[in-house]
Amino acid sequence: MSALNFDKLFLGAIPEGETGPVGLFQKGYNGAVMAVSYAEILLNRALAKSGPEQPVSYPNTGYFLPVFMALSGEQITKLGEIPTALNRMRAQVKPVFTFEQARLNGEATLYAAEVIEIINYLEGNNPQAEPWTGFLEDPVFRQYGIKMVDWTIPGVAIIIGRAKDSKLAAKIVGSLMSQGMMLFLCDEIVEQLLEENVKLGVDYIAFPVGNFTQVVHAVNYALRAGMAFGGIAPGAREEARDYQRRRVMAFVLHLGELDDVKVAAEFGAIFLGFPVLTDQELGPELELPDWYVSHPNYETIVRDALELRGVKLTAIEVDIPVNFGPAFEGETVRKKDTYVEFGGGHSPAFELVRSIGSEEIEDGRITVVGPTLDQMQEGEKHPLGIMVDIYGRKMQVDFEPVLERRIHYFANYAEGLWHVAQRDLCWVRIAKEAQAKGFQLEDIGKILIAKYKADFPSIVDRVQVTILTDERAVAENIQLARQYYRERDDRMRGLTDEAVEEFYSCILCQSFAPNHVCVVTPERVGLCGAVTWLDAKASYQINALGPNRIIEKGPALDAEKGSWQTVNDYVAVTSNGAMEEVCLYTLNEAPMTSCGCFEAIMCIVPEANGVCVTTREHAGMTPVGMSFSTLAGMIGGGVQTPGFMGIGKSFVVSRKFIPADGGLARIVWMPKALKEFLRNDFVARSQEENLGEDFIDKIADETIGISIDEILPFLEEKEHPALNMDSIL
Repeated sequence: MSALNFDKLFLGAIPEGETGPVGLFQKGYNGAVMAVSYAEILLNRALAKSGPEQPVSYPNTGYFLPVFMALSGEQITKLGEIPTALNRMRAQVKPVFTFEQARLNGEATLYAAEVIEIINYLEGNNPQAEPWTGFLEDPVFRQYGIKMVDWTIPGVAIIIGRAKDSKLAAKIVGSLMSQGMMLFLCDEIVEQLLEENVKLGVDYIAFPVGNFTQVVHAVNYALRAGMAFGGIAPGAREEARDYQRRRVMAFVLHLGELDDVKVAAEFGAIFLGFPVLTDQELGPELELPDWYVSHPNYETIVRDALELRGVKLTAIEVDIPVNFGPAFEGETVRKKDTYVEFGGGHSPAFELVRSIGSEEIEDGRITVVGPTLDQMQEGEKHPLGIMVDIYGRKMQVDFEPVLERRIHYFANYAEGLWHVAQRDLCWVRIAKEAQAKGFQLEDIGKILIAKYKADFPSIVDRVQVTILTDERAVAENIQLARQYYRERDDRMRGLTDEAVEEFYSCILCQSFAPNHVCVVTPERVGLCGAVTWLDAKASYQINALGPNRIIEKGPALDAEKGSWQTVNDYVAVTSNGAMEEVCLYTLNEAPMTSCGCFEAIMCIVPEANGVCVTTREHAGMTPVGMSFSTLAGMIGGGVQTPGFMGIGKSFVVSRKFIPADGGLARIVWMPKALKEFLRNDFVARSQEENLGEDFIDKIADETIGISIDEILPFLEEKEHPALNMDSIL
C-alpha cells in the first residue's frame, strides 16, 4: 500500500473556514482513498482473471455481503455486481474536512474493506488456522449475536493495532473478558496475546478476525444483528445506523501508531455510532471529543472506554481463583485439557434444586461430602451430586426446575469449568489450568449462591449448597433426585392445552426482534426450547412485569388450527400491530413469528408433500435448497412466513405438532442427529399416531440425501405416508 504513495496522489487542500480536528479528518480521507483504490485494483484483477459471472460469497451465511446488504440493500452474488457499488463509494469520498464527510468517507472504507475481503475469500487468502476466525459464519453470529443486542453480553470491544507490550495487551483483554465483553481483535495484538497464552477464539467470544481490512468482520457481524434481531430491512441505511447506535454497545481501541487506513476504517465505526479511543497522544488537530479520544493510560483505558460508550456492567464479583463471566460460557474443556470429570455416562452424576423451610437452611453454607479436588488425581472420573437448597418467602415448588436449569448457565461462566446437560445426565469437567490456579469444588457452591441471589432476589432469600463426590452418598441421593424429576414430569405430562385456562406469552426476544411474540402452551414449548408452560407460569409469578404474561384462553375460533380471539388480540397489541392473527397448530396459515433464537426450523417440501426440519447444529443443506443459516435469515426478526416456522426441538413430538397440516406423518426429512436426539419420544408418538414403530426410519436424513431428487426414491421405497396424503399446499 505505502509503495503506491497515495498521500501525494490524492491529498486535497483544506477548505477555508472549517473547524474541528482537520488533521484527523485528513487522515481519514487519505485512508479512504487508499482503501477504495486498493479495492478497485483487486477487483479489476479478479474480474480480468475470473470474469463478471464468478460467484462470490462468504461461507455459510444468508446475508450475502452484509455491509452491502444492510446499508444499500444490494444482494451481491457475482463479481460483476460489485463495481457499481464501489464506484458509488468512490464518488462519496471527498476532501471536505467536516465530521459528516469524515463519516461518509468511513462508510466508503467499510464497503472497500468488504470488497477486499470477499476477493481474499475468492482467492483462498482468508484466515484458515486457529485462532484466526476471519468471517464469522451465521451459526456463530446467531449463537452470540442475540446476547450482544439484548445486553447479556454488555458490550463489544474492537481492538486494533499493537499494545505497548504483550503483558499490557493481556491485561486489557483480561479485564474486558472478565467483564463479559465480546472482543474483535485485529493486527499485531493477536500475536501479543498468544505470547501471553491468552485464550482466544469462538469459545471465548474473543474473535481474532485477522489483519488489515479483516476488521470489517466486526462490522458485518454487527450489521447482521440489526437485520436478524432488530427487524431492520436490508437497505434501510439510517434505521441500521440508529439500531447500531442504540443496541450494539461497541467501541474501538486503537493501540499504537495511527495509520491512515485504520483511521478511515475507524470513521466507518463512528459512522455506525461506535466511538474510538487510542493510546496515542493527540493534539487539537487529531482529537474529536466524544468520538476520537486520546487515552494513553493503560490502567484506566478500559474503564473510560466503557464510560464513553455508556456500557453498563452488571457482572457480579465471585471470590474464586479463575475468571468468571459470560465470555467463558461457550468454553469447551477438551479431554486432553481435563484434570477430572464427573458424569457424562462415565460415572453417576445429578443435580437438584429443592425448596425447603427456613429452619432447614443455613444461608451461604457450602458442604463437600467425599473427596475434594486436591485429593483427586489427574485423569480420574468421579461421581457427583450438586444439591442446592433454597428458602424464600415467595419460593414455590414449580420454581424448582426453572432454577435448576440455571445451574448449567451459572457453572459455565467460570473459566475452566465445563457443564452440559441437566438432571441425572449432567456432565462436568474441570480443566487442568483451573485446578492449577487453585479452583476447588467449594467454588461451584460460591458461584451458585452468588448467582441465585443476584438473579432471583424476589424469590431467593437463602441458599445452601452440598457437593457430593462420595460414591455411596451420590447413589443414595440420585434416587431422591429422580423422585423429584418423576413428580415434575408427571405434573407436566398431565397438562394439555385443553386442560388449562391460560397460555403465556414470552417477549424476552423483543429487545432484538421488536415485533416477535412467542405463545407458550402446555403442548408447545417456546421457540428457544428453554421455556415451557410451567417455566413461563413460574416466571410470571416471580415477576408479573417480566417477559412472560398471561393470555386468557377463552373459546377457540378454530381448535384444529389453534386459533383463539384472545390470543389474536394479545399478539396484535404486543407485536406493535405487525400481526393480526396467529394459529398455533399449523404451518400454512398465520404461523407464529420467529425471533432468531429458535432451536430448529421447519418448512414445507412441496415435491414430497411433507415438511423438513433442520436444526441450528446442522450446518449442511436441506432438501429445500437452503441451509439453516439461510432459512434463519429469511424468517428471523419477527416476521410471519407461511410455510416456514421456527420451533423448539421438543415441539416435533408434541401432540399439537401441526395437526391441521397432517401432524407427525408429514415429516419427510430431518438431520440424523435430531432423529437420535428425539428417537425414544418420536417412536412413542409414532405408535400413538398408528404410524408404526419404524416410522422414524422412513424419514430421510443427510445420509440419504440433501436434494429432493436424492430423497424422493427413498421415500417411495419406504412408502412414506406423506406421499399419499392430501396436498399440503
